[in-house]
Amino acid sequence: MTKIQKILFDYQDEKYADFSAKLVPTLPREAFIGVRSPSYKLILTRIKELPAAELQTFLQRLPHKYHEENSLHIALINKIKNYDECLAELEHFLPYINSWAISDALNPPVLKKNRQQLLPKLEQWMCDEAPFTKRVGLLLLMKYFLDEDFKAEYLELPAKIRSEEYYVNMMIAWFFAEALVKQWDATIPFIQNKKLAFWTHNKAIQKACESFRVLPQRKEYLKTLKL
Repeated sequence: MTKIQKILFDYQDEKYADFSAKLVPTLPREAFIGVRSPSYKLILTRIKELPAAELQTFLQRLPHKYHEENSLHIALINKIKNYDECLAELEHFLPYINSWAISDALNPPVLKKNRQQLLPKLEQWMCDEAPFTKRVGLLLLMKYFLDEDFKAEYLELPAKIRSEEYYVNMMIAWFFAEALVKQWDATIPFIQNKKLAFWTHNKAIQKACESFRVLPQRKEYLKTLKL
């Protein structure tokens, strides 16, 4: 057992591990230690005391054995303040992301600050065969490009994606539901013209109708567009 694994096990809660395993069905129960989210602040403080070589080995030696190691890895990437360093560490880790819980925890402030520079990478990741790499590309496009930097063309690539992967299709549906909230006029033609796959089309409508941020009359109209 590594020093970092030992630290993680100091915060083990087996009942929470049982609960977490049910939320992440793509992983076996034995992949979970059972570390609650608030504990990671304490863990991050403790690992700062480790030799730099120990931490670098943790970041470079992949894949990790435990889900919580992946959670810690993402937390460390989120804290990197240099854009090039953050991007390099993320690209090294992307092929080893194996659950929605890890991909969706990604949100480094330095990437958001440099989002125009990041955009070609998001397009590349959305075309990747690995489902969680594709999900990360979609996720960051949703987080960073549906507000002041929005362009209607950003909807085109997500609409063209066809996948057999549940977590990819759910991310596409989430993306378009959020786009309907924030950029209704540009997004509604994609629903009207049935540009999404059947399942993602209906799921995007469902998620938009569940949102408190969509006007009631728009929800009623969306319901008429279900396939």
